[in-house]
Amino acid sequence: MPLTRLSLTDFRSYADALVAPGCGLVVLTGENGAGKTNILEAVSLLSPGRGLRGASLSEMARSAGSGGFAVAARIDDIEIGTGTTAAAPERRQVRINGVAASATSLSEWLAVLWLTPAMDRLFQEGASGRRRFLDRLVLALEPGHAVHAARYEAAMRARNKLLAEERPDADWLTALEARMIEHGAALSAARRATVEALGARLAEAPEGPFARAGLQIDGGEEKLATTLRAGRARDAAAGRTLTGPHRTDLLVTHIAKGQPAALCSTGEQKALLLSIVLAHADLVTDRAGRRPILLLDEVAAHLDPRRRAALFERLRAGGGQVWMTGTEPALFDEVGPIASRFDVVDGAVQAH
Repeated sequence: MPLTRLSLTDFRSYADALVAPGCGLVVLTGENGAGKTNILEAVSLLSPGRGLRGASLSEMARSAGSGGFAVAARIDDIEIGTGTTAAAPERRQVRINGVAASATSLSEWLAVLWLTPAMDRLFQEGASGRRRFLDRLVLALEPGHAVHAARYEAAMRARNKLLAEERPDADWLTALEARMIEHGAALSAARRATVEALGARLAEAPEGPFARAGLQIDGGEEKLATTLRAGRARDAAAGRTLTGPHRTDLLVTHIAKGQPAALCSTGEQKALLLSIVLAHADLVTDRAGRRPILLLDEVAAHLDPRRRAALFERLRAGGGQVWMTGTEPALFDEVGPIASRFDVVDGAVQAH
C-alpha cells in the first residue's frame, strides 16, 4: 500500500510541503542539507516509534514555526496523520481517518523499513541499535509486537523504580514481574520466529552482488520466571534489570566468508544490510500480503556501479514503493524512466 500523498507542516526544514509520489521508485535529489532525509523521516513517523533518526518530537518541529508539527499521508483511501502541538511538544498525536488512535496502531496500516548512513556502523556499535533494527523487522510481520514491547518496557521501568525503594512491596514486584514475563515471552517468540523465517529466506537467495547474511539471536532468552525473582537484589544494586529480552542482540555473519559482520569491510556491511532488508521485504509480502515501504537514505553513495545497478533492478522486480535520496541525479541513471523524481532545494520539493 504505497503513499499517494505526503504533506508536511512545520516539520524540520519545511514550513509547508506536498509530495505526490508514484507507487514504485521515488528518487529525491539535492545538495547536502537541502532536506531530503527530513522527508524520509516524515514517512518513517507513519509507523510506531521515534522515526529513522530516533529524535525527540520537539526536535522535529520547525524552529521558526508554530511550535508543533504535522505529517499527513494518504494510503489508498485511508488518511493517516501524526504530529504535536505547541502546548504539548513532546506528546505525539495520531489520527486515522480523523479519529484519534495510538501510535502502536499505525503498524496495522503500514510497514516501513529504512537504511540510513548512521546504520553503516550497526555492526560496530552496541547491541541496542541491532535490537531496534530487529524489532523493526518483527513489527512488519507482527503488528502486535509494538504493544508487547511497550508494556514490557513500562513494567520493567516500574520494577526498577520499585527496587530502588528501601522496602519494596513484594506483592507489587511479583505482579510487575508477571507482566514482564508475559510480554517478554511474546517479544522473544516473535523475534525468534522472524529470525528463523528470514534466515531461511536468506539461505535460499541466489549468489549475487549482495552478500548473504546469516542471522542468530544472542541473549535475552533467559527464563524470566526464575531469573527476575532471584535477581532482585542484584538488579537493585545495579539500578536496572540485567536479564531479559531488552538485552537481546542480533548476530550477523557473512555466510560466504564465515565471518562476523563486524569484521567485514564497510562495503560488505552495507551489502549485508541491503540483503537483509530486501529479503525481509519479500518475506513480508508473502506473509502479510503487503510490501513494506522502504526508505533508503544515500543508498547509492557507497555502492560500486555493479552493486548499484543490481540494487535498482532488484527494487524494480520486487515492486512496492521505495524512497531513495542522493546528492547527484547521475547516481540514479540506472533506475530508468519509470520513477517519481523530485528536486529538493532549501526546504522546497519540486517534481522533476
